[in-house]
Amino acid sequence: MRYRTVHTTSYQYQQPVAQCQNEVRLTPCSLPHQRVRETHIHVQPEPSLIEPHMDYFGNRVTYFAIFQRHERLTVTATSLVEVDAAEPEIEFPLPWEVARDQLSRAADDACLKASEFVFDSPYVAAGAELADYACPSFSSGRPLLDAVRELSHRVHTEFVYAPKSTSIDMPLPEVLRNRRGVCQDFAHIMIGALRSLGLAARYVSGYLRSGKQYPGAEASHAWMSVFIPGSGWHSFDPTNNVRPSEGHVTLAFGRDYGDVTPVKGVTLGGEDQVVDVQVSVQPVA
Repeated sequence: MRYRTVHTTSYQYQQPVAQCQNEVRLTPCSLPHQRVRETHIHVQPEPSLIEPHMDYFGNRVTYFAIFQRHERLTVTATSLVEVDAAEPEIEFPLPWEVARDQLSRAADDACLKASEFVFDSPYVAAGAELADYACPSFSSGRPLLDAVRELSHRVHTEFVYAPKSTSIDMPLPEVLRNRRGVCQDFAHIMIGALRSLGLAARYVSGYLRSGKQYPGAEASHAWMSVFIPGSGWHSFDPTNNVRPSEGHVTLAFGRDYGDVTPVKGVTLGGEDQVVDVQVSVQPVA
């Protein structure tokens, strides 16, 4: 599938802003199954400085600074992206305990690189409650891929998708007890549960194709990936109980939401602000 993605974020400030500095992660990744044909980021008012770079995780980041007085800021990212359908799923029989042990001892270079996603991150810390939640899906000797598939299904069926029911600052154990949240919460729950068992899991930000009857369409979306030694990273979208395929456009990877925030920055002035975000992912010929 080929998509035209348009992501517009607008800030209306209560008081004028003297200057601001921001970074955005709104450029889709170049991956074996995803090719970026065109991409452009337009900022209004025009920045005094704008520079692209790659972050630690290999995500494409655009930094910009505005040193003129302004009351409104608009960032529009437009891209033309081709996404391949997922390959037919092949069962990988590696037991989850074996995967955990290989990660623990950094059995090869891939395990060593993935092992950093075993540890706590600012928004996702391992814990007994999360481990207890995961355990029913992780019986002794069960293949890791099969166990994660069931865990994703459980999150989908046992949690209620409820916009505005959580905030990014809500502790993950509280989200677990309330069983309510949005896509970033469901991704964090799965990541925390897997890390609590000594497994490597990472956060993925992106978009869903517009028009799909899925929570998360027409907005930024999130899912997660688990690392399987000898096989690599495998993605799951617990919000929609699917494996990401040609309907998912990938923006960035990180330990949690904090590493892949689409737009973030600092301002001098402004006081309160109203934020509006519009996302469109439309198929093109």
